[in-house]
This record gives sequence, C-alpha cells and structure tokens, in this order.
Amino acid sequence: MRLKQCIIGLILCMISGTLFSQTLIAVALPVVTLMDVEPAGTLTLNFTAPTEAGQALTAPAVNTTKWINYTSAIASGGLTRRITASINQVIPGVNIGIQAATASGAGGGTLGTSSGLVTLSTTAATIITGIGGAYTGNGANNGHRLTISLTVNTYANLSARANTPVVITYTITE
Repeated sequence: MRLKQCIIGLILCMISGTLFSQTLIAVALPVVTLMDVEPAGTLTLNFTAPTEAGQALTAPAVNTTKWINYTSAIASGGLTRRITASINQVIPGVNIGIQAATASGAGGGTLGTSSGLVTLSTTAATIITGIGGAYTGNGANNGHRLTISLTVNTYANLSARANTPVVITYTITE
C-alpha cells in the first residue's frame, strides 16, 4: 500500500511539473517629465485706442488658442507635479493674466487641476497643480486650454509702446 502511494505521488509530481513553467521578466518604467505649449508660434494682443475723448482703452479679446500638453510618470512615492508660468518683463499699468482650463482631450491618468486666473509677473506662479502619472494627448484640443488676457491695472502708469515682446515661460516641476 505504501509503495502504491509513493508511485501515485511520484506520478502526480511529474504531471504537475509539466503543467506549468515560469519566466522571470524585468520591467523598467522611467521617470518622465515632458511639457510643451501647442500650437507653436507667437500671439498678438493689442489694446484699441478710444475714438472719443474721455473713453477708456479697449482691452484686446482674450486669446484661447494655446494648449499645455504634458506626459508625467513619477517615481514610486514621489510628489505630484505642477506647472508654473512667469513673464520676462512687466509692462507698467498692465496685467497679463493666464488661466488653464480643466484638462480635456485624449489623455488619461491623474491630470492636473487649474489654479484659476493668475496675474503673471517675473516670479513664477503656479497655474496647474496635482499632476501625477498622466498624459494629456498631443496638440491643440488636448490638455489644458490656456486663456491669456490683458487688462489695465493703473492708467497713471501707462505709456505708449509698439510691439513690446513679452515672453511667457512655462515650467513643470515637483
């Protein structure tokens, strides 16, 4: 009887050894931090002079043609990312505002949250927070639509100028 149990056990071990096999694979996922603004190119925002004495300048229409796209893979236990914006120079008497909309388009993951309307200065200000492992999709109509606006903040500080280039710098960071 004992011999019969050993033979049956041996047969079961042989059968179970041939029913499956294992392979060890190594998986690597790099930390990724990519961001750009689409479409490329400059935009022009010009105030319009009044046609009647005593009237105020007319602010240009807001611009909504730019989109922020990003891809983010954070380290295990790492911090979420944020996007900041700043300008290279302030124009006296004028506020340059920016607002990122809620992410839309072809992306997925833990997409960021808009900080609302931010007045830009030479100091970086956060415009999107809470970016985790995510991608927005590429190009216009993917990611966060940007609304860029100009308003007069102090008439006493205004002075005429033509084609003054202001550079907005966007940075993605932890």
